[in-house]
Amino acid sequence: MSKNVAILGASGYTGAELVRLIATHPDLRIAALSGERKAGQRMAEVFPHLRHLDLPALQRIDEIDLAGIDLVFCALPHATSQEVISALPPDLKVVDLSADFRLRAAADYEKWYGRPHSAAAIQREAVYGLTEFYREDIGGARLVAGTGCNAATGQYALRPLIEAGEIDLDEIIMDLKCGVSGAGRALKENLLHAELSEGFHAYAAGGIHRHLGEFDQEFSDLAGRKVEVQFTPHLVPANRGILATVYVRGDARAIHRTLSRRYEREPFLLTLPFGEAPSTRHVRGSNYCHLGVVADRREGRAIVLAALDNLTKGSSGQAVQNANLMLGLDETAGLMLAPVFP
Repeated sequence: MSKNVAILGASGYTGAELVRLIATHPDLRIAALSGERKAGQRMAEVFPHLRHLDLPALQRIDEIDLAGIDLVFCALPHATSQEVISALPPDLKVVDLSADFRLRAAADYEKWYGRPHSAAAIQREAVYGLTEFYREDIGGARLVAGTGCNAATGQYALRPLIEAGEIDLDEIIMDLKCGVSGAGRALKENLLHAELSEGFHAYAAGGIHRHLGEFDQEFSDLAGRKVEVQFTPHLVPANRGILATVYVRGDARAIHRTLSRRYEREPFLLTLPFGEAPSTRHVRGSNYCHLGVVADRREGRAIVLAALDNLTKGSSGQAVQNANLMLGLDETAGLMLAPVFP
């Protein structure tokens, strides 16, 4: 039997991406959609590319009847999710796509987001949603916290190497470039076409980007010691995609072998032949992440690259992958879409 799901925040980019993926899912049925500012409208009005689908109208969250809903996707703004999820039935399964439950310690949340967490008890319950590394925990979870899209990309490049002791933990430099949809759908002056096109720029430089909280948490837990990467994100004039270029000290061939072995049975993580670099154009619209390793001209140094679609594998695709596990479904269900090219 199909599982009934609700999408809260369906009028945003990640909400629309969830609808696109679930529309062809063999075991999920969209029973309710919310969009506070778009309540009463049809999805076809908000997202014309979805007009061919028979979807419920957008409602306010407090208007949704949760009886019979098996799982809720929460695609709401940061800080809003913790308030909404706190008010949901305590036995309802939730996949949250915001940043509200990614950090396990309340003090870390306050440090990186500048405000106390209003649902600390639920925060302690949340399972971190990097599927390939928390699969068993996710399967039995009530609340899963989706990762940041930047954080997922960097972790796919580095986690196996940290686990294997393959690289110098004090010399990790991460240069990451992200498409503009990663900033959300809200109107912002710096995201206007005339402000963004024909150039790209670094932002949150110098160690102030919020996804650093995830890197610090996950990498330090893995290593059993404090690990702080050097990380600079860039905004590029493209709609979708993230490319992480990570500079490390270690043997390039050994690094490639470690990534290849760790991901050889993962359906969505593909390690390219040694020396081949991935491109965001080859993962666009898909739940795949492509990884590559290139030897630096200096002996003992390597460049590790990871490319994924920030809206799919970095967010909504990851959310569906986790929901599949939580509901006892095939993990890949609804997600074996080929990338869109060109």
